[in-house]
Amino acid sequence: MAVNPSIITRDTDKLAAKTGNIYKSVFIASKRARQIALKTKDELTSKLAEFASTVDNLEEIFENREQIEISKFYERQPKPTSMSLEEFENDEVIFRDKTEDNSELA
Repeated sequence: MAVNPSIITRDTDKLAAKTGNIYKSVFIASKRARQIALKTKDELTSKLAEFASTVDNLEEIFENREQIEISKFYERQPKPTSMSLEEFENDEVIFRDKTEDNSELA
């Protein structure tokens, strides 16, 4: 499995063009990154919960290869910020501006 590089040069003009403001674009991408991070954390926690034991035994901690492999799999995943920026650039993120919606109502 190929891993995305952690540092990618992005064209800020392309990011800003989607919303008209670079700061708004970064804010939207950061909100999506938080959503991805929470989802990934919940998945990992639920998978690791299967291996939880009530007995603290050092031998079990070092011999649990399945748990180690699951952890390594999630460590190799692309970072949530990279994933969210890629989704944002590919128009896979749906967003709306609440301030614009409120101005139409007034």
